[in-house]
Amino acid sequence: MSTDFDRIYLNQSKFNGRFRIADSGLGWKAAASGGSATNQNKAPFLLPASELSTVQWSRGCRGFELKINTKNQGALQLDGFSEDDFNIIKGDFHRRFSIQVEHKEHSLRGWNWGKADLARNEMVFSLNGKPTFEIPYSRINNTNLTNKNEVAIEFDIQDENYQPAGDELVEMRFYIPDAVKEESDEEKPKTEEGDVEMEGEEKEEKEEKSLAETFYDELKEKADIGETAGDVIVSFPDVFFTTPRGRYDIDIYKNSIRLRGKTYEYKLQHRQIQRIVSLPKADDINHLIVLAIEPPLRQGQTSYPFLVLQFQKEEETEVQLNLDDEDYETNYKDKLKKQYDAKTHIVISHILKGITGRRVIVPAEYKSKYEQCAVSCSYKANEGYLYPLDNAFFFLTKPTLYIPFSDISSINISRAGQTTTSRTFDLEVILRFNRGSTTFANISREEQQILEQYLKSKNLRVRNEEKEAQQRLQSALGSDSEDEDINMGSAGEEDESVDEEFHDSSDDDDVAEEFDSDVPSSGGEDEEGSDSERPAKKPKVE
Repeated sequence: MSTDFDRIYLNQSKFNGRFRIADSGLGWKAAASGGSATNQNKAPFLLPASELSTVQWSRGCRGFELKINTKNQGALQLDGFSEDDFNIIKGDFHRRFSIQVEHKEHSLRGWNWGKADLARNEMVFSLNGKPTFEIPYSRINNTNLTNKNEVAIEFDIQDENYQPAGDELVEMRFYIPDAVKEESDEEKPKTEEGDVEMEGEEKEEKEEKSLAETFYDELKEKADIGETAGDVIVSFPDVFFTTPRGRYDIDIYKNSIRLRGKTYEYKLQHRQIQRIVSLPKADDINHLIVLAIEPPLRQGQTSYPFLVLQFQKEEETEVQLNLDDEDYETNYKDKLKKQYDAKTHIVISHILKGITGRRVIVPAEYKSKYEQCAVSCSYKANEGYLYPLDNAFFFLTKPTLYIPFSDISSINISRAGQTTTSRTFDLEVILRFNRGSTTFANISREEQQILEQYLKSKNLRVRNEEKEAQQRLQSALGSDSEDEDINMGSAGEEDESVDEEFHDSSDDDDVAEEFDSDVPSSGGEDEEGSDSERPAKKPKVE
């Protein structure tokens, strides 16, 4: 007969269920009421008795916790027991499985230093022999040696079967100082003068690893981060990445991708890859492959939502997939080729497409004036290239920006009028729902008409600010010029009337000057005559 316990939480999940102890093993099933329908319909968790290794009883976040270390399935946590359940559970495990339930007390001092023990199924951080916390290896997604004495651990937050109740820890770092080693003069090896140089070379070759490196290597082996070398489907050595910058060896497994660099290593689940974009670089020498990652890879405080791989355009490679015939025929026959011999960027993009099930996005029909699929521009202080794709904008390389056309409210083109002396224009992309705007500046003015026509063909609202301002100015000047024609006509009439009056008043004088014999001929006399014609000045009164 089995022993049942209600309202028990499996591996710190959101929803409780029923836990059962039977002679054949252990079982847990989500409660029939409460929680989502998907969670209720999940198959119960079963653990056969042959998998049981050790059992521990300790305080938990919902009362008391039962931790079960298995032989092949990692650590199992059952939380929500009452203190009175300990004797029942202890007796059941002893009677049914001949296993002693160990009572464990945790250290509650809150100190951040102690001893890390890499056990069979989890890493235990303890202080004075009491565990402070445990980290199951199944929860570790990646680990990196960030510097000589520091090891970073990243946790897996994308496991569909793991549904934590609250906030989730994503990264933890351990500082591991080197032990101080001092050798006395008697312990130092005695060498002859001629052997000094040789001894120095041997020291460099046989330099010991730091304690942090030793811990890092052991943690990778214990946690089994990534699959073993025999599980690699295909590898690409020494691939150049522009983001994150460096050279990495790419190992592609059935469920994940491993990036191994000199300093950092990354583990990438296939489900994290949201988009695969294959773009020729504008220099006509290299080719780019962009992987959109969600959630992004992390390196300390820096996150990488996009991975940018760069290849030489004409570089070729020949690889054969490490798959047996049965596995290939069953799972990959319609997705991959057994052997590849083509350009490297084509081989990698095809393999990633077959492994992840994501289609490869390539440039659309847009061609610039120079027959390229991108235009040179700048985003803030960064120069790069803007790729107008079939349904999105892509800006490369730093930062990498992806703007779907469905998120765009309108596009403004500024500094592109005919009267401006600037040789470039700006493209402002305004997003929907008041999410701000993004401006791509310093685009060659020769590309303006082609780019504007292409965006309009994609049913995007495009406004040319300078053209609209010029049209308004021309319409305003057109109305003013009509008024000026009318005014000029009336002004001409007024001028003519003034001239007529002037000539009418001066006819007698002209006739007298021309035909009167008394008119003097010399210049000086003319001046005197003109002076005589002027009205006389009033005499000065003293």
